[in-house]
Amino acid sequence: MFISPAYAETAPAEGATHTETGTAHEGGHQVFPPFDSQTFPSQILWLVITFGLFYMLMQKVIAPRIGSILEQRHDRIAQDLDEAGRLKAEADAAVEIYEKELAMARSKAGSIAATARDEAKAKANAERASVEADLTAKVAAAEANITSIKEKAFSEVGSIAEETASSIVEQLIGASVSESELKAAVSASAVKEG
Repeated sequence: MFISPAYAETAPAEGATHTETGTAHEGGHQVFPPFDSQTFPSQILWLVITFGLFYMLMQKVIAPRIGSILEQRHDRIAQDLDEAGRLKAEADAAVEIYEKELAMARSKAGSIAATARDEAKAKANAERASVEADLTAKVAAAEANITSIKEKAFSEVGSIAEETASSIVEQLIGASVSESELKAAVSASAVKEG
């Protein structure tokens, strides 16, 4: 139960009930102590003392701590910004080096590809020339073979024609014809067709 100093000075009457609402009792009219004009000077004194102590506490302890915390944060932020700038400069330098190396690698790859393409083209041309030479030799050999076969066939055509004519004459007339007559007949026939 809360008892104010004013209430403690006045004793309640016997048999009277008390409440904690701060309302006046039947016996007299009392004022709420902070609003009592008799206690204003002590209240003002304590207000000034409390405010002064709080002000000194703020000025000597709390404000310097807050200021040092703010200064540390400011310094840390400035250091972080400097570090970020340094790291950005390093990253930009690394990107520039990477791009230069990439350009060099691309040009080197292009020259390697051009060299490989030229070598492959030269090799293909050499192989093609070799294959063409082989084919030319084979075609020449085949043409020579065909020519010899033709000549042989043409040389044998006369004898085959003579044999065939002799067989036909024998079967048709039943008599044999002399070789000189057969050769003359085949030669005359070849001259007419030629």
